[in-house]
Amino acid sequence: MAMSGGSDDGEPMMEMNTTPLIDVMLVLLIMFIITIPIQTHAVKIDLPRTDLPDKFPPPDPIKNKVAIDAAGTITWNGSPIDKLTLRQYLRASMALPVEPELQFEPDRQTRYVTVDEVLAIIKASKVTKLGFVGNERYYNF
Repeated sequence: MAMSGGSDDGEPMMEMNTTPLIDVMLVLLIMFIITIPIQTHAVKIDLPRTDLPDKFPPPDPIKNKVAIDAAGTITWNGSPIDKLTLRQYLRASMALPVEPELQFEPDRQTRYVTVDEVLAIIKASKVTKLGFVGNERYYNF
């Protein structure tokens, strides 16, 4: 690192040496990082159950149908379910030896947000055999 001692004509040096300021700033930054308290509070989460409810039918090994009506109610093979149960059914169907076909049928009046959330759940479960059914009724719309 080069330093200049000014000129020989007696004029004061006009440049400010910023190296000590940067050193102090880095030391303060490290001290702030060290003194940050560790997050010790816990967040209570209701984890999903691993067993399937007894009141709903198990996944069909051949094909299953997920439908959404205009009110946003999700149905699995005709039985109304919630999003947590949909995740459990998809997990159970993916655990079968041969992956069953999943048919998806949203209603025309369903909000896009609901359809998008259900498709995100289906994508997260890594379903590879997915088909959209009932699209022929929208051809003349």
